[in-house]
Amino acid sequence: MIAETISAILIIIVIIYYWSISTYGYWRERNVSGPNPLPLVGNFKDVLLGKKSFGRWLDDFYDQYPSEKFIGVFIRRQPLLIIKDLDILKDIFIRDFSKFPDRGLKTFEHAEPLSQHLVNLEHTKWRPLRHKLSPAFTSGKLKEMFYLLEECGDKFKVYVDKMVAEKHAEGIIEVRDLTARFTTDVIGTCAFGLQLNAMADEESEFRKMGKYVFHIDWKKLIRFRIREGAPWLYKLLAPIMHDSKVTKFFTSIMKETIAYRKANKIVKHDFIDLIMELQDNPEKVDIKLTDTLLTSQLFVFFLAGFETSSTTMSNALYELAQHHDYQDRLREEIKVAIEGNEGKLSYELVKNMKIMDMVFKETLRKYPPATFLVRRADANYTFSNTNVTIRKDIRVMIPVMAIHRDPAIYRDPERFDPERFSDDEVAKRHPMSFLAFGDGPRNCIGARFANHQTKVGLIKILQHFKVDVCKKTEIPYEVNPRSFLLAPKNGIYLQFSKI
Repeated sequence: MIAETISAILIIIVIIYYWSISTYGYWRERNVSGPNPLPLVGNFKDVLLGKKSFGRWLDDFYDQYPSEKFIGVFIRRQPLLIIKDLDILKDIFIRDFSKFPDRGLKTFEHAEPLSQHLVNLEHTKWRPLRHKLSPAFTSGKLKEMFYLLEECGDKFKVYVDKMVAEKHAEGIIEVRDLTARFTTDVIGTCAFGLQLNAMADEESEFRKMGKYVFHIDWKKLIRFRIREGAPWLYKLLAPIMHDSKVTKFFTSIMKETIAYRKANKIVKHDFIDLIMELQDNPEKVDIKLTDTLLTSQLFVFFLAGFETSSTTMSNALYELAQHHDYQDRLREEIKVAIEGNEGKLSYELVKNMKIMDMVFKETLRKYPPATFLVRRADANYTFSNTNVTIRKDIRVMIPVMAIHRDPAIYRDPERFDPERFSDDEVAKRHPMSFLAFGDGPRNCIGARFANHQTKVGLIKILQHFKVDVCKKTEIPYEVNPRSFLLAPKNGIYLQFSKI
């Protein structure tokens, strides 16, 4: 009996083993180079164990195969192709976009109701929704809303002033928390039409929600592992997996705001107004518009505008604190521009600040919040000038951070050098060498908004404060391996002194 049991267990182990490696010939059959995968985990062991972030994981393979156009790897049993060649990237993003219209990300209507947003949606739903939401992000719309950005910026300056005064001579501030308060206020004002005052209010519900969404604990890690490794089980366990706290918060905010505006006939020409227009004219969009689908669009705007912009602001300050030559030049540019505009900020003034733009882009080059991008093949596809064909549904990964730090593209990539983004230098490089906002039809819809939000925040700080490194500043920058977006492991501490 014992022998039979042991035999049965061994047979099951052997079956599982051969099942786990049954896909591992995929890249070998196509003559695509790549590392040898391990049973069950493929090449994904270090990410699963929390030893490396996804971006760093891609970086390692990018560096290991310097002469290859692409690298074949496995996430568990799933074949996945890392793209290195920039011409091939241009085909994927632009020329052959119709063959790669989706990001290959999953939506779970019941387990994650708010996952049905523009970032995740497959193209039949994405296309009509993107078309209708795009007007909210035009330069004309941003000009209309710019006064709201400036109002938030003025409050931000007052708050930083108070923080510095409270710190007295020391003036050491954790800037990630500081900038997140600013971006929370901006998103609340411009997207939700609410005066949040997240900077002064320690009990701000929006601020708490921002922290909650991006805080990674063991429960979220377990959910993520099941979600990616066994989506069928994730759907089955939807009542357990569903995070009702987030769904209820954003759904109630949307409904209450819309009801209040309709009752009081309020028009603000902001994102909520656009959502209301879609609600009132569902026939204009060729998909079913549920409350959850509409709330999902507000939710992703909150996530993207809150976290990516605050991270970029804090990373820019981190570099400027170490490079006072650029901090001084940028401060002088701000001073001259504002004095030449009767002491006022404007959309065009911010847009035309050349040094600011170079600092902004160099920060995003060195610290792209999204360290990788994903596309899924919608049909069997043969890459240009190669004999490599992938089957439908294979995902390709674009290692953004690795491209941004490739010494063949950016000389001495670890050095902070905004001059890389002078007009002459940009013209020398391949258009796919900078992918902070993606490219092609599925690029970041909020790129203009993120651009101006970040710059206004930096202007308000640098106008009035000098920023320095201090004893708590961690140099070099250490990436948090458990963070989905690029983030420092232990925060960013800098010393502020009033000018």
